[in-house]
Amino acid sequence: MLLGILYSVNIMAQDRILHGMVTTLDSIPLIGASVKVQSTKQVILTDSFGRFSVSCNNDDDLKVYAQGFYNQKVKLTGKIRFAAINLHMKPGEKSRKVAIGYGYVSDKDKLNAVSTLNDDEFDYTRYNNLLELFQSKFAGVQVVNGEIIVRGTNTIQSSNAALIVLDGVIADESILSTIKPIEVKSINIIKDGSAAIYGARGANGVVIIETKHGGD
Repeated sequence: MLLGILYSVNIMAQDRILHGMVTTLDSIPLIGASVKVQSTKQVILTDSFGRFSVSCNNDDDLKVYAQGFYNQKVKLTGKIRFAAINLHMKPGEKSRKVAIGYGYVSDKDKLNAVSTLNDDEFDYTRYNNLLELFQSKFAGVQVVNGEIIVRGTNTIQSSNAALIVLDGVIADESILSTIKPIEVKSINIIKDGSAAIYGARGANGVVIIETKHGGD
């Protein structure tokens, strides 16, 4: 009897409620994405804000998936209290249409406002450096004194440069000169209000770069 009580207490100590959010392109919430708990096989769908809550063990695994996106596995530890999960969209226009058609993205304008290049469908080696690539491949994007301008010149008193996010970390624009085009896995440029997740620093738009090394 005592053994049974101890076993029950141990199970209760391991169980917890984990909260999280699933997005794509770093800022767009995914609605109805599936979050599967490995230990219980329970599947929860994200809500209209991309959020979810699941019951899991302290050391558990989550599998997150949605049509048109690459699956992602998340290894949990007892230290994780909130899981921010960003699913990468599969390359091609078809995946974009699937994301909208399945209702994963409530505002298609947000998704269409993001300019995207993936190494699966684009040859980065054609360019000598990233600044040349930005100037050539992204309509409306300007390169001024080494800065990426994606929303035009809004003010003459402060910088109009877009925020640079390299492999999930905010970086100075000078980092662009150190990255070879062949090292790039994908580039996403966010011009609209969905960049607000980065606060005031995202007001001029956001350039999200994922390198092959950073994505491994």
